[in-house]
Amino acid sequence: MQITRNRILSLVGLLVIIGYGITVWWSIEPEPLEPEIYGANASEHVVGYATTSALINTIEALLDKPGGWLSNDVMLPSVLMDNMPAFEYGALEQTRDLALIMRNEFSRSQSQSTADQDLLAAHSKLNISHTSWLVPSSESEYLEAIKLLKLYRAKISDTQNNQAQFYARADNLNEWLKEVQKRLGSMSQRLSASVGQERLNTDLAGDTSARQSTPGLASSEIKTNWWNVDDVFYESRGSAWALLNFMKAVEVDFADVLEKKNAQVSLRQIVRELEATQATVWSPMILNGSGFGLVANHSLVMANYISRANAAVIDLTNLLSQG
Repeated sequence: MQITRNRILSLVGLLVIIGYGITVWWSIEPEPLEPEIYGANASEHVVGYATTSALINTIEALLDKPGGWLSNDVMLPSVLMDNMPAFEYGALEQTRDLALIMRNEFSRSQSQSTADQDLLAAHSKLNISHTSWLVPSSESEYLEAIKLLKLYRAKISDTQNNQAQFYARADNLNEWLKEVQKRLGSMSQRLSASVGQERLNTDLAGDTSARQSTPGLASSEIKTNWWNVDDVFYESRGSAWALLNFMKAVEVDFADVLEKKNAQVSLRQIVRELEATQATVWSPMILNGSGFGLVANHSLVMANYISRANAAVIDLTNLLSQG
């Protein structure tokens, strides 16, 4: 009986060690991607190829990384993991934003033009719940979105086909940057709430005639639950990773626009700040010390880079808006 019990305990211990090793392996984050360019020189480059490829490659990287798509897993050990699913969700939100802008702005010449049907369908596929695991599963829908995006990429690469287009203009780039501003601003606020702070209500500031549907408090205490601090951190990290991929591609496709506005340096500053968010986390856990305490606060460090990236995005938006 004693021998049997020891064997059972040994087996359980072995399974725990194996499971832990698997979770460590599956927690390896994908490396930032380099833009994929069609053509050997600028004269051959197909406008929109780099941005569309960045969107495709980002989704593929999320599906093909160690462990695959983990957000919808219901089996051990992945069901116990939360950092990588949070990373996936943050990256997915950025892909949805870009897919929406490609559908509504980049592929359309004006407000009266029709949306590309492949982009329309791809955006719908990407909006399925990231936790769906039965029918349809998240992976199957995202793979279908990749196929549709590749069809769109093939159409804009075909010189004989003028039905599909990608318009690299300052105004539609600004539309995407406005979405980026909102996403980065929200991420910065959530990261900063790791230490908790009292925030004044500025919802109606700047307009004395502005109204809101229900009364708001003059101030409120905002603090992220300590159990969710690491999830917010990795969601922001995943979002910044995907955005970094897209910014590098935008620098290629909108090169002429950026050069005309003398805005290349502003975009490169955004890239530099986003690259800093992908630095190796050496701590075995995300620490949540006070602002000037003895223990580090990884969320505040991430918030710093995100806020600086957002400030650079705002500067870039202002440059693009100028005549």
